[in-house]
Amino acid sequence: MSRTRSMLQQHPAAWGVGLAVVGAVFFSGKAIVIKLAYAYPVDGATLVAMRMLLSLPLFLAALALDIWRNTTSPRLTAKDLGMICVAGLLGYYMASLFDFTGLQCITAGLERLILFTYPSMVVLIGCAIKRHWPEPVQLACMLISYVGLAVVYSHEAAFTSEDTLLGSALVLLSALCYASYLLIGERLLMRLGTIRVTALATLVSAAAILVQISLRQPISVIVEQPAAVWGWSLINAVFCTFVPVFSVMTAMSLIGASRVAQIGMIGPVSTLILGTWILKEPFTVWHAIGASLVIAGVATLNLKKAKKE
Repeated sequence: MSRTRSMLQQHPAAWGVGLAVVGAVFFSGKAIVIKLAYAYPVDGATLVAMRMLLSLPLFLAALALDIWRNTTSPRLTAKDLGMICVAGLLGYYMASLFDFTGLQCITAGLERLILFTYPSMVVLIGCAIKRHWPEPVQLACMLISYVGLAVVYSHEAAFTSEDTLLGSALVLLSALCYASYLLIGERLLMRLGTIRVTALATLVSAAAILVQISLRQPISVIVEQPAAVWGWSLINAVFCTFVPVFSVMTAMSLIGASRVAQIGMIGPVSTLILGTWILKEPFTVWHAIGASLVIAGVATLNLKKAKKE
């Protein structure tokens, strides 16, 4: 532990960039792993439950370590717990459920591009709350991003599944839920820390998805899943959920949030590459044009936000 800490102190920028890359690529790989799990007869709700159940012990262990090391952390109030419940239901339960279900209908590349537009939703929700229009530059960035999405969507709708509209709508709802979670959880994350909020929100999400499954079918359906589904879910829980959270957290402490956000632009690119390589998903010049527009719009929006902050 001390040797690792020493290495971080000697080369903070290099470690920060490396961890930011790991976080972006691993988190974006979630769609690939879910697609591979869908090769077996399993539904989205069950995959969400398995992801939460397998990642929950890791987050709770991190929470216990954080509480033990930081004895001066602020105490949770009733309001904090209520906000964490709302954040968990929005950002982990509903966002994951919409995302996983939508992935049954669309490609991993399109899913990642849709989710990647969540910063524009954060801006729109924030403007709606404050009752003012977005700035012209923000509107231009959003227009570029959504034109890019339209290019990719129209191409896939013409040549792939007839359920592309349904899948895209579900993933768009997932992005909206995640954007709402960020706005609600912003103060919680600043006051209580990412580890505490994430661990407790994961606990709320796990409880919610287990209740949902138990209302539809025996809860034993989770245990009865094939070993391969458990294997992909374990990879999803550890390498596409737990590891990226702490990689991004550490990277932000080393190089700052704005640089981490800029490096995160490789996420959609890595998903498109992995989707083409592993899942044999189509990738044409229209995918390249659409993805470039989405990334350019979101990148400019993030840069403007970073300058303002």
